[in-house]
Amino acid sequence: MTGAMRGYILVVDTVNRRVGRVIMYGMFAIMAILLWSSLSKTFFNPSLWTLEMAQFAMVGYYILGGPYAIQTDANVRMDLFYGSWSARRKAWFDVFTVFFLLFYLAVLLWGGIDSTIYSFQYGGERSPSAWRPYLWPIKVIMVTGIVLMAFQAVSEFFKDILRLRREDF
Repeated sequence: MTGAMRGYILVVDTVNRRVGRVIMYGMFAIMAILLWSSLSKTFFNPSLWTLEMAQFAMVGYYILGGPYAIQTDANVRMDLFYGSWSARRKAWFDVFTVFFLLFYLAVLLWGGIDSTIYSFQYGGERSPSAWRPYLWPIKVIMVTGIVLMAFQAVSEFFKDILRLRREDF
């Protein structure tokens, strides 16, 4: 069982590390979009697509970068008590609370898949803005990010179990 857990941790952490390292450069794309937005509003005709494209890029940045943030322990948590606990006590607490995260991600995934299917079924759902982009690409990115986050949450769960068993991973 521990061999399977280690294999799962290795595969999921490798995928999320690679996705996260690529996505971290998405901030430059967001900056370029916002810079073009400022320049076009000042010197040219304002572009209709810049604000919404920046929002879509930011959604992809956060959703796909979230699993990497959890993996590197860069996520924000309440450290009032947690920060002073031992590694074993943190692992016990995390083994318990990961089920709340997985439930939340399952609800998000259910809604995300339903919304993505709707977007494909009805001739390509479009944004009601003046630019009117198709919404299915961002919805697919959101579902992918939620799945990667769930996989990473299970990986962290397995790491905590191995930590409680005092085994190396």
